[in-house]
Amino acid sequence: MVYLVLGLVLFLGMHSISIVAPAWRDRTAARLGNAWKGLYSLVTIAGFVVIIWGYGIARQNPVMLYTPPAWTQYVTAVLMLPVFPLFLAAYFPGRIKAALQHPMLASVMLWALAHLIATGMLANVVLFGGFLAWAAADRISYTWRTQRPVPTAPSMRLNDGIAIVAGVGFYFVFEHWLHVRWIGVQPLPM
Repeated sequence: MVYLVLGLVLFLGMHSISIVAPAWRDRTAARLGNAWKGLYSLVTIAGFVVIIWGYGIARQNPVMLYTPPAWTQYVTAVLMLPVFPLFLAAYFPGRIKAALQHPMLASVMLWALAHLIATGMLANVVLFGGFLAWAAADRISYTWRTQRPVPTAPSMRLNDGIAIVAGVGFYFVFEHWLHVRWIGVQPLPM
């Protein structure tokens, strides 16, 4: 569990600098230039790798906090349906992005909430609870902090269709094929 928490601290910690110290982040980024981007990327990737490693270790000795009813798998499947389209809408700006401002955070919150509903192991609660808390804090801070531009496709109406069609496609591929191969868990009974 220590490695999972360490990975979350590294990954979410780097992503939280703009929330807790935006002025420091901007000064440091201006002073270091591309070195800041490199450092940010290196720590974030290291954190992600440690999350995966730590989660794998924690799953070997599961600690059950609660046992969700079987029907929660279907609730999770429904909640997960908009996750990929919302994630893509952040990079294909259209009406979805305009309405939500930061659809990626909505995507992360839905992903985390959906998994908390269907899983009851301590490692899952730490992982998904950590991401849910971070995304909620980031979304709240989004209203008062200055936003930096994110590289995206040009804004147009077609982007919503692209995000929805590609996102739903990713959803089905991930749910029916990749989740069990990458995570080792079949999301829905076959």
